Amino acid sequence: MATATKSSKYVYTFGNGKADGDGSMKNLLGGKGANLAEMTRIGLPVPPGFTITTEVCTYYYANKRTYPKELQAQMQAGVANMEKILGKKFGDTNRPLLVAVRSGARDSMPGMMDTILNLGLNDQTVQALVKASGNERFAWDCYRRFVQMYGDVVLGVQKRPDEDHEPFETVIEELKHELFGDGEVEDTRIDANGMKELVKRFKKLVKQRTGKDFPSDPWEQLRGAVGAVFGSWMNDRAIVYRRKYNIPSEWGTAVNVQAMVFGNTGERSGSGVAFTRDPATGEKVFYGEFLINAQGEDVVAGVRTPEPVARLHDTMPKAHDELDRIRKVLESHFKDMQDFEFTIEEDKVFMLQTRNGKRTGVAAVRIAVEMVKEKLISWEDAVTRVPADQLDQVLAPVFDRAAVKAAKVIAKGLPAGPGAATGRIYFNAERAVEAADRKEKVLLVRVETSPEDLRGMIAAEGILTARGGVSSHAALVARQMGKVCVCGASALQVDYAAKTLTVDGKVFKEGDFLSIDGTAGEVYAGELKTAPSEIVQVLVARSLKANESQTYQNFAKLMEWCSKVTRMQVRTNADSPEQAANAVAFGATGIGLCRTEHMFFEGNRIDAMREMILAENTDERRKALKKLLPYQREDFIGIFTELKGFPATIRFLDPPLHEFLPHESSLINSLAEKIGVSPEKISKRVAELHEFNPMLGHRGCRLGVVYP
Repeated sequence: MATATKSSKYVYTFGNGKADGDGSMKNLLGGKGANLAEMTRIGLPVPPGFTITTEVCTYYYANKRTYPKELQAQMQAGVANMEKILGKKFGDTNRPLLVAVRSGARDSMPGMMDTILNLGLNDQTVQALVKASGNERFAWDCYRRFVQMYGDVVLGVQKRPDEDHEPFETVIEELKHELFGDGEVEDTRIDANGMKELVKRFKKLVKQRTGKDFPSDPWEQLRGAVGAVFGSWMNDRAIVYRRKYNIPSEWGTAVNVQAMVFGNTGERSGSGVAFTRDPATGEKVFYGEFLINAQGEDVVAGVRTPEPVARLHDTMPKAHDELDRIRKVLESHFKDMQDFEFTIEEDKVFMLQTRNGKRTGVAAVRIAVEMVKEKLISWEDAVTRVPADQLDQVLAPVFDRAAVKAAKVIAKGLPAGPGAATGRIYFNAERAVEAADRKEKVLLVRVETSPEDLRGMIAAEGILTARGGVSSHAALVARQMGKVCVCGASALQVDYAAKTLTVDGKVFKEGDFLSIDGTAGEVYAGELKTAPSEIVQVLVARSLKANESQTYQNFAKLMEWCSKVTRMQVRTNADSPEQAANAVAFGATGIGLCRTEHMFFEGNRIDAMREMILAENTDERRKALKKLLPYQREDFIGIFTELKGFPATIRFLDPPLHEFLPHESSLINSLAEKIGVSPEKISKRVAELHEFNPMLGHRGCRLGVVYP
């Protein structure tokens, strides 16, 4: 029996300044669909399209991967709306409408689900695209991209366990080798005839792997693509991602079908990803990157290393100025740092997506504080903008300055995820996970990462790629996880088969140590020493002045706001004046547990403590206690001074007395000589005092009863 859904409206259209939905409908339209509708409503240039709701995804899995009966007619109406706005027709051999099919979950899941571009192309419609564009290479490039994406996502032509590279990429590399010989060659050098040859070889690969011809009917293509996007909700990488970020599988994903705009028509076109602020540092700058003559997936996939978006001003100043205007509109409207995707087609800008941008902990704190100063948000909102686990990133260590000066930079890339990481290098996700399970510190090294690498990225201390930019998959996921990441270190030559990394003739093998600085984008040979974060340097080490650290000042301001709304006070464990000072510096309102036994383990104190335990009469015991008293008095004076009036809970001596005595014969002999008793006496006393019940025994108040 079919499971009913909440509504019979499954398709929401947008385009030409009008939209059925809006930004508040993320649960139904997914984040991407809701924001496409919202951007359309506020007048931004968004290609027309429609969103299939998350309810259809829920229905799909509840009803043996079938669809509600109303869906087909509603999809046809959605396509008709695009046709009317653009004056094109789906499947037409004169003015064909081509579409992109993308996922769009309620919460952003970068790269975890599938995308298909240029859908609607076949051997006939590609000729119409040639005629309409006057650009044969562009049209056949679109066609080969479509066959590649559709073959991978819908037909399952993917990398086998014994293959290091995706099969379609292998075909491209083989053709480039035939055409240009050895060496790195950009795909852009392949001409129209080369693109035609790729389409032919891709179709042959599909036939070999699936036993079926590549589908030519656009409606069959569309149905297959929609099913594949819904299917990708339950793929392995999406499941791993949802588990890490506690996203319920019941939410499902929406599907967005949108008219194509083309960034690959030539030198006046391109695609990019940008942020309204720097997602690594939080600085208020127009930040991002773009590729000339490329489609959006090229930027995110990291197969080519893009240019910084600032350089767009030199090549396409009109498009740059329009994007800068859009950046300000987005942040003013959404009141948060935005991560947006755009395509430029012959100097005209189109918006394909916007979402709240993933950011590092340092950036999250800075953005929250500065948006309050700019009167974009209230301080109460700012407190909710920084997840608690991101504060761990703010406190994470950096490389020691002296160690960096002494080390040699072997490569430079793009600073994609700040911080310092050092570890043994591994070249695939499985090996990285295995090494991490052995408690090794791991760096995952890839030519570029893909969503299949997610497990390895979770296991790694840091991520290093030879290709890709600051908006590539590796960078986006690393920032969200708080991982150190350097992307696009083009000097690196990665050989998966040999499990080696070569740079300037020096070869690093799997298991060798490298260190990466994700703030500077630098790669070092060997294992570098780390130093505390700026906040720890100010509050704990006191080696940095507060007014010299913007990071600390932002952190302190956020903590000040948190203190205004907190209903729970925090006390810490502290057993020394230094620990008490650190606790107060970080905002503790007292000591919840001061363990007095910890005061007696340092230096000469432990010897006096052992004398007290081994004493045979009251006089000997008092003599030993007289040595201990000044130590303890000094500690408590120091603790109470640092607490500045805050309370402390002090626990009586709690561990079993035998834990204060040595157990190894060499240490027993040394103690015997020091305090003038026989080793046998000490060994006997250790045996007498030994306890095995952790909850009862000769400790605490019971010690006070026995030895008043």
